[in-house]
Amino acid sequence: MEVKVMKDILGENDDIASKIHGMLSGKKIFTINLMGSPGSGKTTLLEQTMKALNGELRMAVIEGDLFTSKDADRISKYGVPVVQINTTGGCHLEAPMVEKVLAKLDLDNTDLLVIENVGNLVCPAEFAIGEDEKVVVLSVTEGNDKPMKYPLIFKESAVSVINKIDLVPYTDFDVNQAVDDITTIHPSARVLSVSCRTGEGIDGWLDYLREGVKRKRG
Repeated sequence: MEVKVMKDILGENDDIASKIHGMLSGKKIFTINLMGSPGSGKTTLLEQTMKALNGELRMAVIEGDLFTSKDADRISKYGVPVVQINTTGGCHLEAPMVEKVLAKLDLDNTDLLVIENVGNLVCPAEFAIGEDEKVVVLSVTEGNDKPMKYPLIFKESAVSVINKIDLVPYTDFDVNQAVDDITTIHPSARVLSVSCRTGEGIDGWLDYLREGVKRKRG
């Protein structure tokens, strides 16, 4: 009985996600679902993105969090339209939540929509929310074991961003092993190593976003 209920929930969610995806695709908006653990650096990566691409791309952000608007407040400082979704304890965003807030954004003047999911390595990977691609951020401080311990999120993500590489000398994190594990789980995954603090590797991330927008427009 529990399995049937879960299938019903996922089925309804996928139907709405498909509707959202169709609408955003019709407007030629490249949409990513940004996932990762609390503290992995998702919002800091977004801040770097806003700094670099504001004025080049028309961007909008949907922020998912359990209770606060702290991340949305950080993003709003860059003059980018941002909408907050509070799940009031829910561990992930779902398509109906996203559908409800899309009307608050000027989608006719948006090239790139980033939906930052609730910090979690489990639940967000199971729910489509209308995105073109999923992206997962992994901090070196989380350890090498995370891709193999939480394979679904890495399997579902077109891009894996290894963040905080400036801290590698102070940890036992093995970047090569992490890349091997991620590409074993998802052979065609794009793996980017960055430091949001120093800016190292950020250009590769920005190029990925530019390519996605260009592809969507084409």
